[in-house]
Amino acid sequence: MTAKDQLLQEIDQVPEPLLKEVLEFVLALKAKNPEKSDKSDVWNAYLASKKEREEVYRRLANS
Repeated sequence: MTAKDQLLQEIDQVPEPLLKEVLEFVLALKAKNPEKSDKSDVWNAYLASKKEREEVYRRLANS
């Protein structure tokens, strides 16, 4: 099973209210690509998001 297959399988199990948080996290990871945006701005946005949603990320990591 590929990582993509595993990710899709896990996403299917995420409750609907958390899917927006998962999407925001994936978009933040994609934005880290230096070809698409300034790395420092992206990193700062990720850190702000991480701090704001610390509880959600912790629950996702522990699930």
